[in-house]
Amino acid sequence: MSFSILPKDPKFFDLFIADGQNLAAAGAALHEMVEQYDNLEARIANIQALEKRGDELDREITQKLEDAFVTPFDREDIHELVARLDDVVDGIQSVAETFVIYGVQQPTHEAKRLAAILDAQASELSAALGKLDGLKGLEPHFDAVHSLEKEGDGLSRAAMARLFHETHDPIEVIKWRDLYNALENTIDSAEDACEAMERMYHKAN
Repeated sequence: MSFSILPKDPKFFDLFIADGQNLAAAGAALHEMVEQYDNLEARIANIQALEKRGDELDREITQKLEDAFVTPFDREDIHELVARLDDVVDGIQSVAETFVIYGVQQPTHEAKRLAAILDAQASELSAALGKLDGLKGLEPHFDAVHSLEKEGDGLSRAAMARLFHETHDPIEVIKWRDLYNALENTIDSAEDACEAMERMYHKAN
């Protein structure tokens, strides 16, 4: 029989949960923006506010690490996880802003699906963060994030191929190449965050 020796400081786990919920909200906001593609100014302002909230949570966790005598996981691993989660929200904001900066009139089917994949990854990460305290039932969420990344990788390659074969306006090619790359990179960032959490999980078990 094994016993958990993790310090049960609820503040850490509350912050992990809040960070996950913020990430899930950002992923959902981008997905809804790309699907509906209206009220773009308000939608981007909402995503920017979520990015700022993520930064605030990052600072709170960092301060908590500095103040705590004991931590539930290795300090370096917590720093890594928080940084990777922040990368995902930063990527979401960048994608949203790029749609407007590039003057996209209507998102492609592939862009909508990539945004849906990112939304689903964010939800899985949020669910896993909510289970860090008990360290039970995290594996299905990890597996889902990895599977979604593979789907996104294949879809991004197919989207690029179609773009270069079917689009003759070089400006449109540049716009969509950048957007597909930004979406794929953010999906990859979500997998990086998942891997950071997996390392924490395996060390604690």
